[in-house]
Amino acid sequence: MTLTVSAAADLTPAFEELGELFKNETGIKVTFNFGSTGQLTQQIEQGAPVDLLAAANVSFVEELERQNLIFPDTKALYAQGRITLWTREDSSLKLEHVEDLAKPEVHRIAIANPEHAPYGEAARQALQSAGIWDRVSSRLVFGENISQTLQYAETGNVDAAIVALSLSVNSKGHWVLISDRLHQPLNQALAVIRSTRHEAEARRFATFINSPQGRPIMRKYGFILPGEEPLK
Repeated sequence: MTLTVSAAADLTPAFEELGELFKNETGIKVTFNFGSTGQLTQQIEQGAPVDLLAAANVSFVEELERQNLIFPDTKALYAQGRITLWTREDSSLKLEHVEDLAKPEVHRIAIANPEHAPYGEAARQALQSAGIWDRVSSRLVFGENISQTLQYAETGNVDAAIVALSLSVNSKGHWVLISDRLHQPLNQALAVIRSTRHEAEARRFATFINSPQGRPIMRKYGFILPGEEPLK
C-alpha cells in the first residue's frame, strides 16, 4: 500500500530520506506531494486524496481542524524551522545580515510568496523587522514555494534569497542563519486527514517522524525538534 503525504517544500530532503527509512522498516511506501503549505491546504479543502498533511505553520492545520477535516488527536508539532540568507558560492556579494539586502548592488531577491508560503511570510517579517522592507520590496521575486525560491538563487536568476535552513544545509551555496528574533516562530505541525482510507498507517508515519529513528534525520536538516532548544 502507498500513503500520500502532502508536505511543505522545506521538508523535501528530510522527508524523502524519512520515507525511504519508513518503507524499509514497515513495508509501507510513502508518496510525497511537496509544495507551499497554503496551496496544499487548499487542495485538501477541495477534496484531494491525501492521508497526512505536514505543514510549515501550525495555523494551516488549525484551519483544517476548524473545518473538521482532520483527526484532532493527530494534530502535533513536529519541528520548528529557521530561515537563512543564501547566495551562490561564486557570488561577489558578501551578505552576512538581512540588512545587507538593502545594498544597491543587490538587484533581485527571492522569497517564497508570503500569501501562501509560511517561509515567505517569515522572510517578509524579517525584512520588516530589519527596517528594509520598503527599500527592497520592488526588488523581490516570489517563488511559489521555498524550493522554487532556492532554485531562483541557484540558477542566478536572483542575487540572493531567503530560504529554509533545511534546504540550505546540503546546498552548494553560502548561507547565514537569520536571527529568529526577526520573525514569528515557524512552528511546523502535522495531522492525519479525516478522509484518509489508511488511517492506521498515516498515524504510524506521523509518529515515525518524531521517533528515535526519525528525529536524527530531521535534526540533520537543521530542524529544532519538540523538547529541544533553538539554535542561536
